Amino acid sequence: MTRAFIFPGQGSQTVGMGKALAEAFPQAKAVFDEVDEALSQRLSTLMWEGPAEELTLTANTQPALMAVSLAAIRVLEAEAGLDLKQHAAFVAGHSLGEYSALAAAGSLSISDTARLLRIRGNAMQNAVPVGQGAMAALLGLEYDAALEVAREAAEGEVCDAANDNGGAQVVVSGHKSAVERAVAIAQTKGAKRAVMLAVSAPFHCALMQPAADAMREALDRVTVNVPVVPVVANVEAAPITDPSAIRDALVRQVTGTVRWRESVAYMASQGVDSFYEVGSGKVLSGLVKRIAAGATCTAIGTPEDIAAFKASLNG
Repeated sequence: MTRAFIFPGQGSQTVGMGKALAEAFPQAKAVFDEVDEALSQRLSTLMWEGPAEELTLTANTQPALMAVSLAAIRVLEAEAGLDLKQHAAFVAGHSLGEYSALAAAGSLSISDTARLLRIRGNAMQNAVPVGQGAMAALLGLEYDAALEVAREAAEGEVCDAANDNGGAQVVVSGHKSAVERAVAIAQTKGAKRAVMLAVSAPFHCALMQPAADAMREALDRVTVNVPVVPVVANVEAAPITDPSAIRDALVRQVTGTVRWRESVAYMASQGVDSFYEVGSGKVLSGLVKRIAAGATCTAIGTPEDIAAFKASLNG
């Protein structure tokens, strides 16, 4: 099989996402209703009507993006006959998208996934006092060079590589002063650009340890099934299927590097040449094209996208 289904992370959210799916397909509406019920909140109303500032709050963004991805998957299953076990070699997701991938593959229930992501969002937000942490994108530096910049910038503080996104795009995360030093150092080491990011917390670094502890407790309380298709984990850049390994990877992911470049490269090395980004936006599609030469990446997030995929699957 040459297909992989991938699921977006934070930054792909927009007001209105998923609304057309819910209006066109009862399977999609059922997912949004299930998430609303699991969270005891009309998250779908916030997703479709805003305000954007509230949707962008981490505790809302994470379950909202998952809901759109799972709504699209359920419609693909009902309308296009998608069967991940039959039609996919792997699933993977970027940061919170890994939870979407696991839910799509039947490893986690949608309700449990929504509640886990609400806990994750709150725990990540609360792990570091506002203003003490920061993240920055280093553009034009390969991963090893960016890692060296982070090490040099730390000076006894935390400055870790948070995301290795591919295409010489690495995000660093940690104490604000250390991240600011990394931006300055990167510009002397050949980075094309180094920019501070407008984020609410320093994700995927050692400062997130309190959030990792919270997720360990939360994951111990839910059922994790063997996924119907291997999940390429962010922290391993390799496939995992064992429920205890999945729990462990999700805990380590909170403080660890999102190894997206290596994850996509691994899938490509195993023969995957068609990637499908399921949910909101096209961020991952752009990254995949820079990592896996010759691979195609198709975004599936609207009724029109569903129809196009159905034609390609059944054609």
